[in-house]
Amino acid sequence: MILTNHHSENEVNEMFSRVAGKYDLLNNVISLGTQKSWRAKLFDQLTLKAGMDCLDLCCGTGDLTIALARQVGPSGRTIGLDFNQDMLAHAEAKVRKAGLGKDIELIQADAMALPFSAGAFDVVTIGFGLRNVPDANQVLTEAYRVLEPGGQFACLEMSQPINPVVKAGWRAYFHVFPHLAQLFGGKAADYQYLQTTAQQFVSADQLLQMMQASGFHSCHYTKLNWGAGALHIGKK
Repeated sequence: MILTNHHSENEVNEMFSRVAGKYDLLNNVISLGTQKSWRAKLFDQLTLKAGMDCLDLCCGTGDLTIALARQVGPSGRTIGLDFNQDMLAHAEAKVRKAGLGKDIELIQADAMALPFSAGAFDVVTIGFGLRNVPDANQVLTEAYRVLEPGGQFACLEMSQPINPVVKAGWRAYFHVFPHLAQLFGGKAADYQYLQTTAQQFVSADQLLQMMQASGFHSCHYTKLNWGAGALHIGKK
């Protein structure tokens, strides 16, 4: 299955620059305020130890990166990677505020062509980023490549509810989402884009198959918000 995004990388990059200052707020709105509990579930299912090397892809404003660094400590290495400089600037401010400047390295790079050697990391994560990349399969392939054998991969992402009642409610919510997000300022078209990528992203089963096709084993997922989101875990 090929999953690609029809917006150009430049268009997406410019859009993320416009929403960078409101990105945390938007993720709260789009996840009905549950994104923090979603991240907590991710840490429940990953085996993290002090000294591990972690890579957080499409790190955005750095919440997941910071949480990883706190788990693996100063003896570990935590890298947050994003292709948008404005997002990274917000992440850098958060990292400094958290006092983790020595423990976290932030890198501007493309998640589809990672600047790391094979087997460089114990853990690779991606939170709310896979649906916004031009080619999700290529990101999964790269995540697999840079993991060491036995390494863990975790993806937190919007998904497609199966239950008809939840599906109808989710559709209705997304219908008002751009208007709701507009109240916080900014362009309706940007929020429309984020809405569309969330609604059009693959189902939890399809993403599981994509992970397996990239080489991951022991793959499983947990549905969040009655299927509106999903947490996928796999191993190399």
